[in-house]
Amino acid sequence: MAITNGYCTLAELTAALRITDNVDNTSLENSIEGASRRIDSYCGRYFYQQTKTVKIFARNELQVFLRDDLVSITTLNTDDAGNQTFSTTWTANTDYALEPYNADLLGIPYYRVTAVGGKTFPFFIAPPLPGVRITGVWGYPTVPDDVREACVLLAARGFARYNAALGVVGFGDMALQVRAVDPDVRDYLNGYVKMGIG
Repeated sequence: MAITNGYCTLAELTAALRITDNVDNTSLENSIEGASRRIDSYCGRYFYQQTKTVKIFARNELQVFLRDDLVSITTLNTDDAGNQTFSTTWTANTDYALEPYNADLLGIPYYRVTAVGGKTFPFFIAPPLPGVRITGVWGYPTVPDDVREACVLLAARGFARYNAALGVVGFGDMALQVRAVDPDVRDYLNGYVKMGIG
């Protein structure tokens, strides 16, 4: 089995667990995938990349705030007529700019598109229609080190749960109950949690 969109590798997990054989590789890979999806859920975002086309509502005539993280744009089209054909193609750095401008330096995704050069985004109120269509790479530029470490810890914990009935780990004359959220994992991930707006 291959790991799909995992935030750590099998080699990183086996090294952390001091495992030298490959008997449990399938269970370890499942633990990595499970841990990676838990991280997605906890943070409200994902750290892998996928190419998709997304229709978006402009916040106003000059800015589009992106709900999802954006790595790059292949094409940006607008629907100036309100008929959902998206027939107007925009040119990067001439018609629009991605923000923040220092995203490459910081290793973070873009979260806003700003119209430049006198262009404006279509803004439909009645009926409310998405006026912007973006085809591009969505997600995170690379998996951050903090996310990778959190994945190793969560995957190790998930793998250990195969031997821990009801979340209770026993050794010798003692037993420990597994807590809901590992505080170290929480500390690694808190800086990446996307805040919702109600």
